[in-house]
Amino acid sequence: MLATLLAIAMAAAPTAGVASPEGRALIEAVQASIDDVRRRHAGLPPPESDADRLVRMGELDQAARKVVTSFDFSRIPEAERETALALAVAPMKAADKENQQALLALVPPEGWFARSRYGEPAARAAFNIVQHADTATQRRFLPKLEALAKTGEVDGQNVAMMFDRIAIAEGRPQRYGTQFRCDGGKWRPYPLEDEANVEALRQQAGVGWTYAENKARIQASPTCPQTRSPPPPGMKLD
Repeated sequence: MLATLLAIAMAAAPTAGVASPEGRALIEAVQASIDDVRRRHAGLPPPESDADRLVRMGELDQAARKVVTSFDFSRIPEAERETALALAVAPMKAADKENQQALLALVPPEGWFARSRYGEPAARAAFNIVQHADTATQRRFLPKLEALAKTGEVDGQNVAMMFDRIAIAEGRPQRYGTQFRCDGGKWRPYPLEDEANVEALRQQAGVGWTYAENKARIQASPTCPQTRSPPPPGMKLD
């Protein structure tokens, strides 16, 4: 219902307060990406398993993010960026809420979606959905992810990302260097708990690349949604 109401509102006034063609293009492209996924899913047979459901939910989770994270925000006038970004992510946040509610209904008795049972695509989709949820939901699943990572049923990189995201949300330094923010038009890492040992901590957690490599990769991206004030609460793009 929430997703439907937001879709109607966006259709009625999809670009209110945004005059530039670039800002309007971002808003419209995000909505179109979500609509395209929903349309394609509507034409498919019903999911055969919970794994199939998760994969489809994961496609919905990523649809808008692929648009936003590839967009060059420097093309939008600075005075419009905050409004354009808020309007663009509104349908994404509605889809996130829908996904999160559906995922909670699918959680198995053992507490998480093990790769050996659900397959890598479904397990990755489940992680992304929880990674984009509220902090309480993330905290609920982090202990199970940490335990399963020791047996290879969960990617250690995912554990590191969720640990860091919770730490940032709670006002603490991140441990593994996975989280970045848009600051002055550039991607910069959030403060680190122990920068001198971050590479060792990442290795212990099973993160597949170094902090230096990750930092260089992220900072090379031209897409930094800098606004005059912080992004809307709960807006998680990665």
